Amino acid sequence: MRGIEVKKGESVDRVLKRLKSKLDSEGILEEMRRRRSFETPVKRQLRKDRAASKRGKVRWKFHRPAPVEKTTDAQ
Repeated sequence: MRGIEVKKGESVDRVLKRLKSKLDSEGILEEMRRRRSFETPVKRQLRKDRAASKRGKVRWKFHRPAPVEKTTDAQ
């Protein structure tokens, strides 16, 4: 069962913000928005390709090999 515990004296706005952030981190809100309407197989594949591209960019940014320094031999 998903949920959050309301702390004593905590405002409703703060509780809703915590709930929304938890649902967003679990991907529930995105799935709910996606299921509101029918998605054709072509549109689904395009969405997945875009997501994979974004993941690849982030991976490349943080996991690319270090540049190799070139040395010249003076004779």
